[in-house]
Amino acid sequence: MPADPQTSPIPLPTETGQDPLPHTPGSPNDPHEDAPHKHRGIFLDLEPLRFSPAFARLWAGSAITAIGGQLTIVAVGLHIFDLTHDTFAVALVGVVALVPMIIFGLYGGMLADAVDRRKLALAAASVTWVSTAIIAILAWTGSTTVWPLYVLTTLNAVSSTVVGTSRAAILPRILPARLLPAASALGGISMGAAVTVGPMLAGVLVATVGVPWTYTLDLVLFLAAFWGIASLPAIVPDGASRRLPGLSSLVDGWNFLRTAPNVRASFVIDIIAMTFGQPRVIFPAVGAFLLGGGPITVGVLTAASAVGTLISSVFSGPLGRVRYQGRAIAWAVAAYGACIGLFGLVLGVVTWTGNARVGDLFADAYIPGLVFAALALAGSGAADNVSAIFRSTLLQSAVPDGVRGRLQGLFTVVVTGGPRLGDLYMGIMASLLLAWAPPLVGGVVIIALVYVLVATQRSFRHYDALHPVP
Repeated sequence: MPADPQTSPIPLPTETGQDPLPHTPGSPNDPHEDAPHKHRGIFLDLEPLRFSPAFARLWAGSAITAIGGQLTIVAVGLHIFDLTHDTFAVALVGVVALVPMIIFGLYGGMLADAVDRRKLALAAASVTWVSTAIIAILAWTGSTTVWPLYVLTTLNAVSSTVVGTSRAAILPRILPARLLPAASALGGISMGAAVTVGPMLAGVLVATVGVPWTYTLDLVLFLAAFWGIASLPAIVPDGASRRLPGLSSLVDGWNFLRTAPNVRASFVIDIIAMTFGQPRVIFPAVGAFLLGGGPITVGVLTAASAVGTLISSVFSGPLGRVRYQGRAIAWAVAAYGACIGLFGLVLGVVTWTGNARVGDLFADAYIPGLVFAALALAGSGAADNVSAIFRSTLLQSAVPDGVRGRLQGLFTVVVTGGPRLGDLYMGIMASLLLAWAPPLVGGVVIIALVYVLVATQRSFRHYDALHPVP
């Protein structure tokens, strides 16, 4: 039965036929940008691609590059697991990068409010490409030392964070506010396709031609990022000083965040989801010792959530008509927790019934368990994508352009840093208990904490996209 929006801590999101977002300062000067958006279908809204050729090129370049990025993410995990045979060693990839990502994510946001965002994105993308190239060289030379992989993946993560921060701060300058939900859904399509194709391709490549070729293909695909960014016009933020920012810039950003309860709540709810519901570091162990199938199983499990992301993006048309987006975020994150808990339950049932498998070949895999585990992860991907669409839209529409880079830096740190906390949680719990325990417990914790947050944050519960308030 539908919940009462006035009494339930997590009321159902309400839809409206009106334009969900008002004009955002800094949007393109289009005479129709404030008119209600007419998209009424259930399928993905492609209007952002038609409205802005600059966005179309940026989106295409990012989509191609994202596939290569997934190749390296999966390959690094398998590479380190092959060298160490230790799940916690895989988890350390994210943990080691966490503090540098926070520091440079914040500073990257400050830079995005002070300099040309296009030049900043190009410089950071160059660092990402070079760090990946060195990882590939180490693999080609047969190095068995693990610590350089930690250093280089940290550098890669830091520079990718700055690229993501700059790119997200650029979007409201090349698109009107009414098209931001559709742009976020298109981002879900590209990421869903990347995380569907990339991990599965990585599993096949690692199992057939090896890790070095997998890294090398990423280097080739990454060239598309340079094309997408370089084709943008100069994008200097409102009030930019064009000087390197200092501590006062960071303080100003923090002071703004203190007055932005809805933005804060969107950050906290994502940290909750990612800290207790990011099971990727247990995938190598699941593929080797529980479901069997080795690298192929790792690729299938990683791709499963992306399939959910892709499907939810394809049918994202109605999301542009959701007015109370705080409620939508809460429901989406609660559904994410339920799916992660279900994933852990499936692994538990496989263990309890004595169907656990050991093997590196796909023929060794326990197919029924793999199918149900993949379905649960697909549901988590769909729910997470819906949450991401509304969280991005809230940030981009409610925050002024002059401080958007700094808030986007915080957002990027949350989005990329949260999963690192999840890596630590999953790695420690899996080492102390069994692989099925951390996702099962984490799913329950997510649902409970979302209920508490929404029950205590009234402004977030009633956040209205027609009148965005940070």
